[in-house]
Amino acid sequence: MTMRFFDNGGPEDADPCRARRRRSLWSALGLIYFIPIIGEVAGYTGARLALAVVGAVAFVGLYLATPLSMANWIEPIRPRTYALLAAFAVLSAVLPLAFGGAWLGTPIYLSIIVAMTLPMHRVLWGVGVATALAVAQCLFLGAADALWPIALTTGSLGLFMVAFRHARTLVQQLREARSEVARLAVADERLRIARDLHDLLGRSLSLIVLKSELARRLGERDTGRAMAEVSDIESVARQSLADVRAAISGYRKRNLTEELDGARAVLSAAETEAVVRTSGAPLPDQVDALFGWAVREGVTNIVRHARARRVTITVGRAGGEATLEIVDDGCGKAGEGHAPGHGLEGLAERVAVAGGTVSAGPRDGGGFRLALRVPLAPVAVGRAPVESRS
Repeated sequence: MTMRFFDNGGPEDADPCRARRRRSLWSALGLIYFIPIIGEVAGYTGARLALAVVGAVAFVGLYLATPLSMANWIEPIRPRTYALLAAFAVLSAVLPLAFGGAWLGTPIYLSIIVAMTLPMHRVLWGVGVATALAVAQCLFLGAADALWPIALTTGSLGLFMVAFRHARTLVQQLREARSEVARLAVADERLRIARDLHDLLGRSLSLIVLKSELARRLGERDTGRAMAEVSDIESVARQSLADVRAAISGYRKRNLTEELDGARAVLSAAETEAVVRTSGAPLPDQVDALFGWAVREGVTNIVRHARARRVTITVGRAGGEATLEIVDDGCGKAGEGHAPGHGLEGLAERVAVAGGTVSAGPRDGGGFRLALRVPLAPVAVGRAPVESRS
């Protein structure tokens, strides 16, 4: 009797034909215990011989075909498999009654096939029924001396195959889980790159647009200053290219001091007054980088949408938390409502990883306010949404 209908442990299983051939081979090895029955059939004559040969061929064919009709361990059992199993069970019950005690081992094969094919929540019942069938056949045919050996063999081999099937199922599930982890890792990396590119290019392109407009206006009146603006555009473009390459490589780090300097330059190009206030000791690297992202996102949104004349950026510490507040006097008004965009949603994801919160929305006196609170000690939490105020 076979102990291995499926083998999902090798790279060759990616070839369905090869895997099917291997399952056929292992199934055939189990038929070594069918040799005594073949010897018994050889002694039959006439119609009994013909019927025994037909029964033996059908039994062997169903024994091989039933487990091979399954795609794998995890997919639901197909109706075809149920039909083959039912036919095999009928033969296992009928053949010993038709041809005598030499065929009493057929429930052992049935127990193995049941263990390999039935759904896991029913498989123990199937093994129990096969064992009960073996006992009933022994009693009916008066083979009391063979009852316990056959019954124990039927039950123990069935349970062994259940354990083997469970182990192979876990192996297959683990392989699929690893594939899913790899797929999610790729998706997460794509999301990181998309988020980084959004944050990196938003401000840089806004600055390029502003300086290009300024250079065009100055072109006829002040050629020297216009050329200086063009030179700045070239510098910003080169830095943006370097940032994109670093973001794709995963090595781009936000630095709050650099971002504050960049914010001043962008706001100045937009003819917006920038006021920056910082207090307290230097921030931890993680919080410093996070606030750098927030400054870039907040200033980019101000330049694009706010038409503000004054922007105040405040960085500090309060009660074990680092705080960042970006306030402008632009066109945002309380009561208008606010739906966070992709940039703020991405920022919220970053802040949530650090255990902080994001609050964004129009102010009562006009303008817009973006505020972050991040604990200075690392905190492991899930993703938190942007708190929008209106």
